[in-house]
Parts: sequence; structure tokens; C-alpha cells
Amino acid sequence: MQTPPQFTDTFVTIERFILEQERNIPDATGVLSDILYDMALAAKLIASHTTRAGLADILGSTGVENVQGEIVQRLDDFAERTIYRLNDHTRRLAVMASEEMEDIIPIPERFGGGKDGKYVLIYDPLDGSSNIDCNVSVGTIFAIYRRKSPIGDCGTLEDCLQPGRNLAAAGYIIYGSSTMMVYSAGQGVNGFTLDPHVGEFLLSHPNIQVPAKSKYYSVNQGYERQWSPGVQRYTRWLQGENETGKGLSMRYIGSLVADFHRNLLDGGVYYYPADIKNPAKPQGKLRLLCEANPLAFLVEQAGGYASDGRRPILDIQPTSLHQRVPLYIGSRDLVEKAEEFIREMDSVPA
Repeated sequence: MQTPPQFTDTFVTIERFILEQERNIPDATGVLSDILYDMALAAKLIASHTTRAGLADILGSTGVENVQGEIVQRLDDFAERTIYRLNDHTRRLAVMASEEMEDIIPIPERFGGGKDGKYVLIYDPLDGSSNIDCNVSVGTIFAIYRRKSPIGDCGTLEDCLQPGRNLAAAGYIIYGSSTMMVYSAGQGVNGFTLDPHVGEFLLSHPNIQVPAKSKYYSVNQGYERQWSPGVQRYTRWLQGENETGKGLSMRYIGSLVADFHRNLLDGGVYYYPADIKNPAKPQGKLRLLCEANPLAFLVEQAGGYASDGRRPILDIQPTSLHQRVPLYIGSRDLVEKAEEFIREMDSVPA
């Protein structure tokens, strides 16, 4: 009789993976696992729209400006409502905050007002949305904290204004040629690819580590004349004005999630410096709470590093909901080299 084939590979769904990670935490209650799975469900719903945006009446803007002064795209609005509606009623959250909303987002009173929620969710519903009409990859970024206010009270702004070191979990979803969710709950970084035929995220990139050898640097060099001397010198060093005479290849998409994702997998550095010639942007463009912190958490879990040019991103104490920072993120040696040039050549943050 023919011997049946022996299959060693196992399909690992994101739900199975989250539950297995939960078992490694002795005091886990399952609440964080449920929030992560809710974000995976949100990703599926948003992906179903991004992949058919050209066929549905969901391209273009709403004609409304958000708190950042940016025109809200229709897919921005859909992603915002999707994430909110999947999390407002679960009694897992004390409060939420979004890149699109000026103030914190309270939990409705009919769902407990956040009084029994143990966690805080901060998110950018659709990063890179200005690229939507050009069919360029966009993404969702999220950060999950444990609440600071007492159980029994409604969530507060202070629950959101926590340094990145306090993160319980963070991740992003990239909507491109495939949809991937990459997250960490403090036990390494893992990536899951959505199989559209079965409608489930499957483990495709286990234990992601930033490669030892870097390939790329990612920055918008159209702004180079507005950078500090240290940042300009750092850029030339990346291009080959260094002790080896060898430079990195420049790759820049203009969608933070897409640029970060490529460098996480292939090795490199992404940076968005402060604009020293624009008084309106002396502290950079990227948002600390919903962009820099969650990606910094991920990159450190993967063996990399994130800095504002002078200190670790994760050590910054936020002072406002939409605080902006310069960001240097990726391979540790490259980010530390940026800090070195800024420390030696600049008298102001860059």
C-alpha cells in the first residue's frame, strides 16, 4: 500500500498565531488578542475597498480638511469609520485617537463610556492616502497602550499621551500587490499575508529581523536645501562619501508604510528630517503618536532603531495628541550614524 504523503508545513492563521502568543503570557486575559484580531478584520474590510477603488465610487476627496490641514479622501473616511465601528462597542478600550480627529475619540456611553476598557487604541486609518488616486501602496498604522486612568473612569487624553516604551502592541497593514499585516506584541515581529480566496491572514514572514546588510535609503531629496548641515552631510555619506566609497541605492515611494515595509525586509533607513527653513515645521512632519511610535516599536523588536536625530523615539514623552517629530528609522547602524552627524554639526534638532 502506498504511504500517504507527510506534510510538515502548517497553515498558521493570524487568529491561531495570536492565541499561541497569548499562551506565552501567564497573566494574559485575551483582551489584547481580541483587539489585534479586530484590527485584522478591519484590514480585510479596508482591503476589499482599496483593491477595487478604481471600480467603485470611492476614489477622490470628500472636500473636507482634517485636523492636519489635509484634504480627506473618501477611502480615508471609510477606513476611519471602519476601525472606529469595529472597536467602539467591545468594552475593551478606554478611549481611541485618530490622525484624522482633532480630539480624543471617547467610547459611547451606551457601550460603557470606556469605563471598563483596559486598553487605548491610536491609529492612522490610511497613511499615504494622497497616493490613492495614483494606485500607490497605502497603509494603516496602529498603536495599543494599556490605560493609565483608573478602571471605572472614562478614558482621558493622558491615556493617549504615553511614550512609546509603554506600548503593549503595534502594527501596520499595507495594501499593495498583496495585503499584509505586520505586528508585534513585544515578542518579535511577524507578518501575515491575506489570502483573498479564503479571506484569512496567513503567517508568511515569521520573526522578521532587519537584515545586517542595508540596501536602501529613503528620503524626499526635493527638500534637501531645507535640511540642516548635519542631515545634508549624512545624506552624502549614505550616497558614498564615506570611508568605503560605497553608497546605498535610493528608493522613495512617498508612502510611509510602504517605504518602511521595504526597508524592514531588505535593510536600510527611512528619514523625514525637520525643515529648518520653515518655521511652521520646525519639529518635522510625521506624527509621534500614530506614526513614529508604533513603527519605532516594531523596528526595535526587529533589531533596528528609531530616533528623532538626537534621542530614541520611544523615549519621547508626548505633550499633545498631534505632536510632530523628525524621524530616522531602520537599520541601527545607519540611524546611529545620522545621530552622529547631527550631534557634531547641528546646534538645533534636525
